Amino acid sequence: MTITTEFVIRSLSLPLVNLAESIPSNQVECVHGLCRERTARVFTVYFDPNDDISEDELSALDEVVETTPIGQTSGKDVYQLTIELEKVVADAFAPERFTASQVEPTVVTPDGWYEKKLFQNYNAFNGMRTRCEEYGIEVELVSISQNPPEDDESSQYGLTHRQEEALQLAISRGYYESPRQVSTEELAEEMDISQPSLSSLLRRGERQLLTSALGSQPQIDSLSR
Repeated sequence: MTITTEFVIRSLSLPLVNLAESIPSNQVECVHGLCRERTARVFTVYFDPNDDISEDELSALDEVVETTPIGQTSGKDVYQLTIELEKVVADAFAPERFTASQVEPTVVTPDGWYEKKLFQNYNAFNGMRTRCEEYGIEVELVSISQNPPEDDESSQYGLTHRQEEALQLAISRGYYESPRQVSTEELAEEMDISQPSLSSLLRRGERQLLTSALGSQPQIDSLSR
């Protein structure tokens, strides 16, 4: 079951951040292939016409190798930029490490890159965040939500969708590690439910997994005696 995430990434090595700081709108929209292609270097960027940015100014940027004017769309000036990525960025976003799909264009601001991406599950997002932090790239989670399934059937293990969501979140946040990396109160806050409701979801989900793995309910009860 996929999740949609919104997050900000920050690093002095990220391209176009200085450009965003230098223009009146303090904002650049771009579409890129990071996380999907190791050789991705081409960025399609969108500017507010009031920023009055020129091809020569873009070409003069340290990270820009080539600039191609595209034209205008939806009231935005569009350019295609070939970017020379710093090694730390290219390695951190190596697609063989994780896969994510861009839901909306990246918004580059002086504060960093605002991203909205689709991940396969919580673990996939958590892996991306851990990978970035290993390379000194900060990832601040803004929001995370589980996308509805294509049908109303429960998971292959008989879990309800909320039980599965709670268990996946708990695993990704280190709840089942020793020592625990997160409390039920923190998990409940992230799911926007009460702590007793979160504990109930985990308890019922854990029992359902055990039932699916070990057999019927009477067998589970006999094992616990």
